[in-house]
Amino acid sequence: QVQLVESGGGLVQAGGSLRLSCAASGRTFSSYVMGWCRQAPGKEREFVSVISWSSGSTSYADSVKGRFTISRDNAKNTVYQQMNSLKPEDTAVYFCAARSGSAHYTGLSQYDYWGQGTQVTVSS
Repeated sequence: QVQLVESGGGLVQAGGSLRLSCAASGRTFSSYVMGWCRQAPGKEREFVSVISWSSGSTSYADSVKGRFTISRDNAKNTVYQQMNSLKPEDTAVYFCAARSGSAHYTGLSQYDYWGQGTQVTVSS
């Protein structure tokens, strides 16, 4: 059974940085894509970033391009999201998601597995 466990969230001032981690277990992820999504209070969950585990290719939502970087560590079965120049509007619960394939899926319904989420709060 696939398990995704996020960590690294917290409270940070605007302009600061955080690194989120997503530890994946339960199968071999070499043929999977891993994504980060977020849900702000009162808003719908939205796509943030995605990485192909095999190729390392990435895609980002326009709102985070140039500030967030998604990466993976094959040896640790862990995906990271480095978040720099954080803004108050980045405040949300961040979720890690996974599905088989190699395309850069941006639709939330396209993901099969989800973590429990980690809270990120950016103060102004």
